[in-house]
Amino acid sequence: MLRVDYARWGQSTDELREHALTAPHRRTRERYMALYEVTQDSNATAVAEGCRRNPQTVMRWVHRYNEQGPEALIYQRSGGRPLFVKR
Repeated sequence: MLRVDYARWGQSTDELREHALTAPHRRTRERYMALYEVTQDSNATAVAEGCRRNPQTVMRWVHRYNEQGPEALIYQRSGGRPLFVKR
């Protein structure tokens, strides 16, 4: 069974929930909320269904968090057109 190793990073489930409610970007909030829900006796498949994501995506978030820590969940824009272009 997939588990969120929050203790490894000195966090608690309350801190995961707090990040889910206060993170600046909605995708970061979504990722933290998914992890929080997994810690609440749920599983990645059920969480993925609830947030309309592929179960592999939620599992990848959990693995990334477990291996790299909380910073791994912070959304970073990866390319594409700039959001605003001033001329």
